[in-house]
Amino acid sequence: MSLIKKHAMTEKHLAANRRNQKLCNAAVTAEGRERIRAAHLRHGFYTQAEEVALRALGEDPAQYQQLLEQLWEEWQPVGAMQEGLVIRLRRCLWLTNRADRMLEGCAVQQAEDMNRGRQDRLHARMMRLKLTAESLGLLVQAVAHQHYVTTPEDLEKMKNLHQEGVVKEMGEIALALFYRLQPPGAGEDGLDPMESARRVVAQVKEIFGIGTKAAFPPPSKVTPGSSPVEDDPQDAEAPGEKIDLRYPSITAAEWEARERPRQLLENILKRQVEICEEQRQAVLKESLKGPSPYERATEIAPTHPSARLMRRMQDANFREARRIINLLLKLKRHERKMKALEPDDEKEASGDVRGLP
Repeated sequence: MSLIKKHAMTEKHLAANRRNQKLCNAAVTAEGRERIRAAHLRHGFYTQAEEVALRALGEDPAQYQQLLEQLWEEWQPVGAMQEGLVIRLRRCLWLTNRADRMLEGCAVQQAEDMNRGRQDRLHARMMRLKLTAESLGLLVQAVAHQHYVTTPEDLEKMKNLHQEGVVKEMGEIALALFYRLQPPGAGEDGLDPMESARRVVAQVKEIFGIGTKAAFPPPSKVTPGSSPVEDDPQDAEAPGEKIDLRYPSITAAEWEARERPRQLLENILKRQVEICEEQRQAVLKESLKGPSPYERATEIAPTHPSARLMRRMQDANFREARRIINLLLKLKRHERKMKALEPDDEKEASGDVRGLP
């Protein structure tokens, strides 16, 4: 119950309201409302400045005007208050859409930058895989000899490939096998006792039955340019036994013990060459196919510094549009309520008049 006493509407007040309505400047017919709407669109006070600003921002002033016409047709504003709110609502909606375009423009620019860098990255990966395959192929050719002994060049090449992480887990096994096939008396395995590589190598030796490294005698001096393998019946321990003149201290039994690690190393290197080629073909297909939707979504994630500011602009414009719409709805409800009350007042007024003596 309201504490404020409402004044009763008398015939005198109703008559004054009717006279004031006739003097009101607001349009009451459809033609009058259309004339006022066109005047708002073409009054020229803000139109020229807005058109210049919109064109400078790459936006179409015709769409800006079309948005106002649609809102005007939807809300049918009556009076200066409602008309101003509709114009303000048009601006809030336009700024919200502008913030969306800003975010999308930054995403497009980010995607284009990622596309340019993506091709370079994929090309670099393919070149790296190709060079790795060539390096492994040279190692395969060297290890393919029956009496292979690890050279410092091959060992250094394998160390570099292992450090770069190209051959992954198999690099530790291949590197251990290269150390195992060193010349007799080298003594070092090149592995840190505290690393897990030593345990991995021990497991590989147990699985493949390589056994422990034989205790070879110290290497003797070898004449440069001598033939690697020859049948020398005078120096041979048994008839028909092959002896490598570079390492005469290695007996045939020792060469036979080294053969199994050599074959295992050769197979590992061949498989790594195949893996590199398969990866290179996969990268080539990826470069031709283009990024997947998930990769594209990751690339266009708003990581630029102004992303949060633009998001706040969206939220602020949306909240303002919501407040304007709520205010327009309240005004429309009040207008309908006043129209609904007006016939009752007229009936009461006419009844009072008929009841006068």
